[in-house]
Amino acid sequence: MAKDYYNILGVSKNVTAEELKKAYRRLAHQYHPDKVGGDEKKFKEINEAYQILSNTEKRRQYDQFGTTFEQGQAGGPGGAWEDVFRSGGFRTGGVEFDLGDIGEIFSDFLGGSGSRRRSRARKGADIESAVQIDFNEAVFGTTKTVELYKTVPCDRCHGAKAEPGTLVKECSTCKGIGTVTQVQQTILGSIRTQQTCATCEGEGKRFETACKKCHGYAIVKEMTHFKVKIPSGIDDGQVIRITGAGQAGAKGGPAGDLYLHVSVSKSHEFTRDGYDILSKVSMSIPQAVLGTIKTIKTVDGETQLKIPAGTAAGTKIRLRGKGVLHPHGGGRGDHIVTVDIEIPKRLSKEERKLFEELAQLRGDDVNHKKGFWA
Repeated sequence: MAKDYYNILGVSKNVTAEELKKAYRRLAHQYHPDKVGGDEKKFKEINEAYQILSNTEKRRQYDQFGTTFEQGQAGGPGGAWEDVFRSGGFRTGGVEFDLGDIGEIFSDFLGGSGSRRRSRARKGADIESAVQIDFNEAVFGTTKTVELYKTVPCDRCHGAKAEPGTLVKECSTCKGIGTVTQVQQTILGSIRTQQTCATCEGEGKRFETACKKCHGYAIVKEMTHFKVKIPSGIDDGQVIRITGAGQAGAKGGPAGDLYLHVSVSKSHEFTRDGYDILSKVSMSIPQAVLGTIKTIKTVDGETQLKIPAGTAAGTKIRLRGKGVLHPHGGGRGDHIVTVDIEIPKRLSKEERKLFEELAQLRGDDVNHKKGFWA
């Protein structure tokens, strides 16, 4: 009875080449005989179906002849169309297998890759640390010295791992290649895989005496100090990335990065709103009514603030260019001062009399009892 190759692979007759390959790979993984729960017979059927349907000419002939496809071939499988598979595969049990399509599947089961090369350089691990700065340092920017205990390249062997002057030899295991070839037998034949040489760790060489400082690891752990530029305008909780300030890389690879978490101390006088600095100024009722000049603090030092007559509580006075310095140019933000008017809780007899006279002149209805200000 002729086989239904489309049904075997679980695809429709109008399946695309990409969809066909995905279905084949999924089923090959599922039924591989070397896998627990695998099915050798089913695995062979899957490969046979794929080899027919993945070949444009054979698929056309199969679609044309239908159930008589095998008789339509000169000699059936192993006959005239057998040569199609000889260039890139092999036969086992009358079924053709193309290693070009299933090579990756084999590597999953056999634990390696045929294209594995000598171990490559690896980037070092990243580090996280923290730095504390005050309010003014965040406004104008600053430079801080950061202390870190981390791995750095060995300054004795300079990454060679060997004691200076020692004899370096070719690895006897891999013959200087850095990889070793392993051969495993499967139902489909011999499979060769390349893996990193365990003797030299992919270096291809061995040395008689390891470096006395790093003991052959090429890196050492020590306390390091370096300066970090904190940009102006940085805010509490922001993170600065310093490239190459992390742990040392392996096999000549670059160092990792440092992620520096910035903590900004609170100010007793100021708060921030983006690049603007905020503060408050208090004044008496007469000062609000008649106007005044107040000495206030800014991040640049003390300055005189002119408050016009008739200023109401909550009025905001803007000092332009007295705010936070932009990190990439563009000047500075502003310093915004909010006016707060102090209401006295107690008055002298003379002060009370003056307020009552003022209220009478203005025609204001006020409480004449002495309990509130007396």
